Amino acid sequence: MIAPASPRPTSARDTILARIREALRVPAPVPHLKSHTAEQAVAPAAVSGLPALTVLPAEVAKPWLPDGGDTPAERVQIFMDNLEKLRAVPCRVPDLQAAAEAIAALVRDRGWQRVAGHAHPLVEPVLENLPCGVERVDGPTGLNKNVLETCDAGITACDAAVAQTGSILVSSRTCGGRGLSILPHVHIVVLAVDQVVATVGDALHFARERANGRMPSMLSFITGPSRTGDIERILVLGAHGPKELFVFLVG
Repeated sequence: MIAPASPRPTSARDTILARIREALRVPAPVPHLKSHTAEQAVAPAAVSGLPALTVLPAEVAKPWLPDGGDTPAERVQIFMDNLEKLRAVPCRVPDLQAAAEAIAALVRDRGWQRVAGHAHPLVEPVLENLPCGVERVDGPTGLNKNVLETCDAGITACDAAVAQTGSILVSSRTCGGRGLSILPHVHIVVLAVDQVVATVGDALHFARERANGRMPSMLSFITGPSRTGDIERILVLGAHGPKELFVFLVG
């Protein structure tokens, strides 16, 4: 008599595929649909014979998202509070001249020797009054990444600021390219008070409007100084970019 073959041990691959097959058989409920009527949902046309997805209005998720403020004053206050929680350094100044003076004082206090910047109405007045050398990424020699890495700080403008998350939206169009906000050890952002919006979606719409519908080739949300907690969950600042972030809000 031949003994029955022992069952084949289940591999991790088999387990994962079995779970995928099970998930495909069991339909998942649409999130938060109970709180909205069918008339409020938008169902795009099906593509390639597949059933269309139901797109709920943006306000559906609002109760579960951080507050972004309903008025300009609330948005600014929430944004400044979130910057502090993220270990960034917020500074509210009445006008651009005050921002230039405050940044010049920061350069003197830190003993910085060279700061990088770019052409922008909010950045130019600051660069003119700095008591140190200035590296222009839009100058005759262009952007030199080796020089940028040796600069003590990089000063940029931005597209928008998000109160909800304390984030800064930068793009290749408004922050002097792709390297100025990343390579120097310190990042300084100068923005106007009317650039503070409530949500991430508002920031993207704001950037699209200012670019006349032509989005730049690079968009990036900067949320506090660069950080990582990969090793034993110990927070380390400056792991993949600037170790410090200063935000000067003008107006």
